[in-house]
Amino acid sequence: MHTLIVVAHHDPRSLTHGVATQIAEGLTLADPQSTFEIADLYAEDFEPRFGAADFAVHHREARPPADVLAEQARIDRADTLVLVYPVYWWSMPALLKGWIDRVFSNGWAFDFSGDLKHVKLLQRMRVHLVQLAGADARTYERHGYGAAMKAQIEHGIFDYSGATVLSSTLLPESELRDPKQQLQVARELGSQMHT
Repeated sequence: MHTLIVVAHHDPRSLTHGVATQIAEGLTLADPQSTFEIADLYAEDFEPRFGAADFAVHHREARPPADVLAEQARIDRADTLVLVYPVYWWSMPALLKGWIDRVFSNGWAFDFSGDLKHVKLLQRMRVHLVQLAGADARTYERHGYGAAMKAQIEHGIFDYSGATVLSSTLLPESELRDPKQQLQVARELGSQMHT
């Protein structure tokens, strides 16, 4: 099994990066034959802005730009996609959302030709979401943020393209809890992702 772990956080010393590393370690401890790649969108300076070239791709007037093709190839090589990110305003960071906007393009993630027929093209993709939240779990439940994120991300992005979200884990109170606890949870998550 090959796993692509995508991280969206500017600080390589952050808990977000630590969680991604622990997930990778958990994967390899559970299955020494498995491989992984960590895509650090900040370090790689991925361009998240959906521009004219991306709009032309959406309308099937052009091929995707080279950076998008490279990301699609990276996903195609993976059996599993893991997104690790801090929650910003009850969603994902703009960089990660821009990565999805550009990479999950018409003709690759889904097929929509304008005649209202929609075909899901990523049915083989398995996805795990790991979100680091500053708020506590009660806040998410009380205000419906968890349900809103599920509708927006799990259904609106991944189900729309046919991918299966196998798990969605919220690590609450990331700024208050002992990081060692969060990192241990991440390692356990990684060890469970190989199945």
